[in-house]
Amino acid sequence: MTLFRLDASILPAASASAEIADVVEAKWVAAHPGEEVVRRHLGTDPLSPHTWASAVVAGFIPESERTPAQREALADAEDLVEELASADVVVLAVPFYNFGVSQHFKTWVDLVIAAAGPTTPVLKGKPTVLVTVRGGGYGPGTPREGWDHSTPYLRRILADVWEADLTVIERELTLAATTPGMESLRDLAAELRTRALEEADKVGTGIATI
Repeated sequence: MTLFRLDASILPAASASAEIADVVEAKWVAAHPGEEVVRRHLGTDPLSPHTWASAVVAGFIPESERTPAQREALADAEDLVEELASADVVVLAVPFYNFGVSQHFKTWVDLVIAAAGPTTPVLKGKPTVLVTVRGGGYGPGTPREGWDHSTPYLRRILADVWEADLTVIERELTLAATTPGMESLRDLAAELRTRALEEADKVGTGIATI
């Protein structure tokens, strides 16, 4: 049994998404002692966007005509696909940045698609937990309702394109505790953190049986 864990926070020491994902992972590890956990941290070890361009071009030309850089890029992309294919359970911790998808995570997605193809369901039926967090509030009735251009994309790729058996754990107001002007939201933020951790415990218990 193998769990694949991917993180995308650029602040790993203070990552709210990692805190939640840690709970999910811990439940699985406790139920599968000694089993493998494969990790990839895109925040601290990002993939080069140039690799994606080279991998895409390599896919359109014969292998004999590829440059060394193109061969290496496509091989790297194929390794990413293999990480997913080899996993029994997938946990992804992906924060929300600047109203959109983390550039590190987007590059990873693009490389997986470059190697696997645009419509290949690389996570078909595979238990997959997405943890995503947002510094502010973007729900119905908030001033920035509709500004979250990340979560719908993540769901589309993971569930609709890659056909994962997807569970999403979300948390908002992660910046309330440290941001001036958000003092009135701190009690709610603490409540949302507690809820997210409780949900992570429940979800982790569920995937631990896999």
